[in-house]
Amino acid sequence: MANSTPTAGAAAKGETLLEIKGLKVYFPITQGIIVQRKVGDIKAVDGLDFSIKKGETLGLVGESGCGKSTTGRAILQLYRPTAGDVIFDGHDLTQLKAEPLRRMRRRMQMIFQDPYASLNPRMTVGGIIGEPLEVHGIAKGKELKERVQELLKVVGLNPYFVNRYPHEFSGGQRQRIGVARALAVQPDFIVCDEPISALDVSIQAQILNLLEELQNTFNLTYLFISHDLSAVRHISDRVAVMYLGRIVELTDRDELYENPLHPYAQALLSAVPIPDPSIEEKRARTILTGDVPSPARPPSGCTFHTRCPVAIQGVCDKYTPYWRDAGNGHYVSCFRVHPYEGDQAAKN
Repeated sequence: MANSTPTAGAAAKGETLLEIKGLKVYFPITQGIIVQRKVGDIKAVDGLDFSIKKGETLGLVGESGCGKSTTGRAILQLYRPTAGDVIFDGHDLTQLKAEPLRRMRRRMQMIFQDPYASLNPRMTVGGIIGEPLEVHGIAKGKELKERVQELLKVVGLNPYFVNRYPHEFSGGQRQRIGVARALAVQPDFIVCDEPISALDVSIQAQILNLLEELQNTFNLTYLFISHDLSAVRHISDRVAVMYLGRIVELTDRDELYENPLHPYAQALLSAVPIPDPSIEEKRARTILTGDVPSPARPPSGCTFHTRCPVAIQGVCDKYTPYWRDAGNGHYVSCFRVHPYEGDQAAKN
């Protein structure tokens, strides 16, 4: 497949491709059967600020239910944000509707978590991969079939599988089909929503390697969503740690794994096994108590204070921590890193 041809004004490698400002996604809670009334909100994403550069992979990690997948869908406008801006190559996607948004979506694609549920069982592989080519008017007829076969080759599958159905493939092969579908329209940006979590460990490595090869070949930009910290370390350039709808730490991959500053990031990393038994025996573990609070009723102040082993009483439970650079682009939101200064503007 020919390398992706950027559209006019496309960001050059290293320039900011995607910028998120104050992103919020709230889902209303309603009561009543005949007459429904709103009684609250589920704050799935509660004010995110970050950017991704062209050709970069940003890893987004956190426990299940923290808002990672919702963030990815909100970026692609599959969920319309409640507030905030999603600026993709200079265009605010939240302001686009209908045809302009459809044209912009050609440059943004998604690889879904479950390869068994994300492929239509009634469609052949050729139909699944070829559908986006037809929708965007890129190819049809003989050219369409050739493009589909070429895409199958690119992801390591037999090009003569075009007439087979999803149930005839293994989980790893199905995920390759999902990758081929995402590549079909030659996007600039792909949201990888836990693309390896449903696969066997041996197949996970193959898919990760495939994603890296495709990124190098087609100069792709990834948002890689996962709860597998080992996989995130392998593929990401920078990593953002998310907790209950907010990003609490963001820095370069190596910096995060060697010097995590937020107590939540420290707890997550302490749970990752180390293959050296001598090191594994000596290192300290951080065991979090309790469950993740409900996003319908998030705690006041720092949302992590109810489980934090080093929370400062009277501060962490009342005030929202500052989001500041701790040095060399290592951003963290924690009063243990940036001491409380009595700034009332930080109060919830």
